[in-house]
Amino acid sequence: MTLACVFSRARVGLESPLVTVEVHLANGLPAFNIVGLPETSVREAKDRVRSAIINCGYEFPAKRITVNLAPADLPKEGGRFDLPIALGILAAAAQLPEADLKQYEFAGELALSGELRAIIGEIPMAMACKESGRTLVIPSENAEQASWVPKVKILSLSHLSQLFPHFLKQKSLPLVSTKTLQEYSSKSEHDIADVVGQPLAKRALEIAASGGHNLLFIGPPGTGKTMLASRLPGILPPMTEQEALSSAAIQSICHKNINPESWLTRPFRAPHHTASSAALVGGGSHPQPGEISLAHNGVLFLDELPEFERKVLDVLREPMESGEVTISRALIKQTFPAQFQLVAAMNPSPTGFYNDKRSTPEQVLRYLNRLSGPFLDRIDIQIEVTRLPRGMWANESGRGESSSSIQKRVSICHKKQILRQGKSNAQLSSAEVRSYCQLAADDNEFLELAIEKLNLSTRAHHKILKIARTLADMEAAKHIEHKHLIEALSYRAMDRILRHLTDAISV
Repeated sequence: MTLACVFSRARVGLESPLVTVEVHLANGLPAFNIVGLPETSVREAKDRVRSAIINCGYEFPAKRITVNLAPADLPKEGGRFDLPIALGILAAAAQLPEADLKQYEFAGELALSGELRAIIGEIPMAMACKESGRTLVIPSENAEQASWVPKVKILSLSHLSQLFPHFLKQKSLPLVSTKTLQEYSSKSEHDIADVVGQPLAKRALEIAASGGHNLLFIGPPGTGKTMLASRLPGILPPMTEQEALSSAAIQSICHKNINPESWLTRPFRAPHHTASSAALVGGGSHPQPGEISLAHNGVLFLDELPEFERKVLDVLREPMESGEVTISRALIKQTFPAQFQLVAAMNPSPTGFYNDKRSTPEQVLRYLNRLSGPFLDRIDIQIEVTRLPRGMWANESGRGESSSSIQKRVSICHKKQILRQGKSNAQLSSAEVRSYCQLAADDNEFLELAIEKLNLSTRAHHKILKIARTLADMEAAKHIEHKHLIEALSYRAMDRILRHLTDAISV
């Protein structure tokens, strides 16, 4: 046999397209050529494969070796093709027992000794292999994370020499067992019971978790804004199987080590305020996910919000609406999911406090104007977090309500939304808002008067209706009531602050 075909997979964003590794041995002067749009890391596989084959006791064929990575128009990068190339050479040279290679898919980087090193993107590869119905053979270091994909057959390989006894059926490669989601823990490390006081902020957190709404905390330093934000993942509904795998897939292509004990916990990303646009949305000549994609199905927390550059915050506007981000380069365009929940925190003035007489209304307004109107318009709930009243610490008796008990209520509310409309209230389109957020005639007139008086946009109008719908769901009410509208309108703290400042300046 002078021709062998081995299946592998490339890595293109979150996709893992099939690659057929064709190896042909021909007579002539010894040569080793790899074709099929290989990048430098793939072309260097020639030296790694040659040394690994020799050091494992096999004979490297002194022939003209041509390796074709099909399809030819798909860029190939990384060391993942080392193993299928080596296997193809050995199979073409008849140095391995005959086996049905079409039922396997191989990926792994070879050390010069023949040992297998870990690759990037094992979870997308396992998901694609599951769809094809083949058995995946990958390095042992990748086997555990790949086994999170249910019902996929995975063989763990640590050395190239283990293939000979496996195909000879003398000693089979170890089959990695997969687990169900129920066998993993999804408990958050942070409990909302640790937060002293702040009942209004806790109420806002529960509303945001129940309906998937974005949230902004406004308050002086030391009032617990960051502490509150870090508790949000612990009260969000548990992730579904598809959500957990999509979040883990993004982590796996970003060189992130995922803790197997907490991979079902929703992501919580908190980039520093010096982060660039590319750091948030992703970028690079080979597009990589940014912070908003790493926060997919979780929480993106932006502390000290006005300290971020305005242009950096404005690039979040489209992903906040669409739930995805597209990164375009000259030769490639990649789309990554970015269905994150934004939680932000900020001080009400450049000095941090409301009435410390260290800044004028003009200075405060200039500080708040670092945030664009369209960006603020996309934040559903805006509340003030005040300092704890005197005696709160002394009168605090025991811990407050735990995250687990709040999560149970949130999960019940979330299931109602999924059964009714197939998505959370925050994701409703304009047509769906008209369908699911209907008001009585009096309430509709009341809301229109409030919108006109507060000078709010149509988007803000829809946000208020979505919050009111969530409040109704939390109380198991079939329709939105007047009290729900009043409470939804109360979560517009930034509008009140800006209106107060402009009035003070005009006087």
